[in-house]
Amino acid sequence: MGNNSNRPLFKRFAALSLATVAAGVLAAGGANADAPDKSRVEVIELQLKDLEHESIDLGRTGPSLGDMSVYCATAVENGRDVGRGAGTSQVVYAGGGKVTSQAVITIELKRGSLTMQSLRSNEASSLDMAITGGTGAFKDARGSVRYWDINTPKERLRAEILH
Repeated sequence: MGNNSNRPLFKRFAALSLATVAAGVLAAGGANADAPDKSRVEVIELQLKDLEHESIDLGRTGPSLGDMSVYCATAVENGRDVGRGAGTSQVVYAGGGKVTSQAVITIELKRGSLTMQSLRSNEASSLDMAITGGTGAFKDARGSVRYWDINTPKERLRAEILH
């Protein structure tokens, strides 16, 4: 089968080539990890009007695990309707007069939708939510959204979206 005297040299050359390629791949991956984040921040401020809200009392009367709130509203920017938002909150803790709910909300705008979630206590008049996903122009979005004046005619939000 040919000359076997070159096989050890070939094996060393192949091993050295693989090691060089592996080092290059690791260096390239490390360079990306250390590179500064070049995300841009987009800020969207909206008012929520025509709020519809329904509470669903499941199980025991009064706040108890599993109770839900369902809501939707029109998203308004600079006096113009620009989309809609909807969501649910489900009670995950009720004790000692305190209630905590898991809230999930989606805001649908012309450029795409943003989905967010967080825990909310019944005493909170504002709420910070994590952006957990999106579609369209927001498909890779992350960031946070703050809501104020929740469940009032003055409810508003400020989204800080990292692209």
